[in-house]
Amino acid sequence: MVATLQLNDVGVRYGRQEVLSGVTTPVMKGGEVTAVIGPNAAGKSSLFRRIAGLLAGPGEIAIGGVSSCGVCYMPQDTSVNTVLTVYESVLLARKQGGHHRVRDDDLESVDEVLADLRIESIAFRGLCELSGGQRQLVSLAQTLVREPQILLLDEPTSALDLHRQVEVLSLIRSLSRKRQMCVVLAVHDLNQVLRVADRVLVIDGGTMVRCGPAEAVITPDLLRDIYKVDGRIERCSRLCAQVIIDGPAAH
Repeated sequence: MVATLQLNDVGVRYGRQEVLSGVTTPVMKGGEVTAVIGPNAAGKSSLFRRIAGLLAGPGEIAIGGVSSCGVCYMPQDTSVNTVLTVYESVLLARKQGGHHRVRDDDLESVDEVLADLRIESIAFRGLCELSGGQRQLVSLAQTLVREPQILLLDEPTSALDLHRQVEVLSLIRSLSRKRQMCVVLAVHDLNQVLRVADRVLVIDGGTMVRCGPAEAVITPDLLRDIYKVDGRIERCSRLCAQVIIDGPAAH
């Protein structure tokens, strides 16, 4: 059964303060990538935490076709305070909520995800020794090794250089197809969004303002209204488009 995720009038409250409201989406299915975009402090991280069940609020989050541990969430903050090695931490994530006995397939899964992310060379280094970008890759490995059916990633490439961003986002897109994962991720770079996302959800000022196919949502109007810049979208080919920023939008 293919995993599905749908939001209906979802919001978030901190005490009496409503920080997010009215988020309604079509059904997001396994094999698809949905990008959540918007300016800083728009409410994107609150939305991810609400879907993950870490925050309360109104509305309905409908999840279908998943097992009890089928939803995994990678937060934006990947700071660590532990003496574990990279390999140990990924193996521990693999065994989370399952049997404690380590089997051959567990080790094979850890080896595979470390190879996919090209971090085998740091497998036996301590987490506290890693750079911010390396910690982010390890956090992603800890999430992917659990083989989720719905994957929530809050800015999974923010600490990576451009080359590694392209590699990691391409891997996530490929795995979404291969494993039929429903992927929801926050990414700031609109060109990366155009490259990997099937659907784009725009959050601004604590509300959802747009939702639809990437090529229909990312427009000059969006650049001006949401990001306050003038720009255009140039289509290089049927499968490739690029955002060109001309400068700050005129007031």
